Amino acid sequence: MSLIRILTEDTVHVGLRGQTKQEIMEELLDILVAAGHVQDRRAALKALLEREAKMPTALQNGLALPHAKTDAVDRLVAALATKAEGVDFGSIDGLPTTIFVMTLSPLNRAGPHIQFLAEIGRILGDEDVRAKVLAAREPSEICRAMGL
Repeated sequence: MSLIRILTEDTVHVGLRGQTKQEIMEELLDILVAAGHVQDRRAALKALLEREAKMPTALQNGLALPHAKTDAVDRLVAALATKAEGVDFGSIDGLPTTIFVMTLSPLNRAGPHIQFLAEIGRILGDEDVRAKVLAAREPSEICRAMGL
């Protein structure tokens, strides 16, 4: 899967302002809405919050992958953002989450969604890449750090 088609500078953001899980998720969603990728913000948020309630999406090493399937999008879309000081996102290692990758995909398309999550996990599983992403001051720096 080519991440370059999904994550672009207009869906990458440095310095989230939110202080809670919901605020962070809404801010990430707003990035996708601003980029014109989401037709129904309310439906997308509902799907994200329902998915998060079933099983938290914060992993370890400061990474969270909130995701959902919804008819609010017509193709797989994603946003990536950082928050250097981190926020409690319920990670399995108990540490603050600093890198967030949100993805939404249509209800009837499972393949690309799973491939994207696997690929992003592989890329951000590298400690050096995560350090470069967190050190970035501009979306273009994040894209370069991830090889996009």
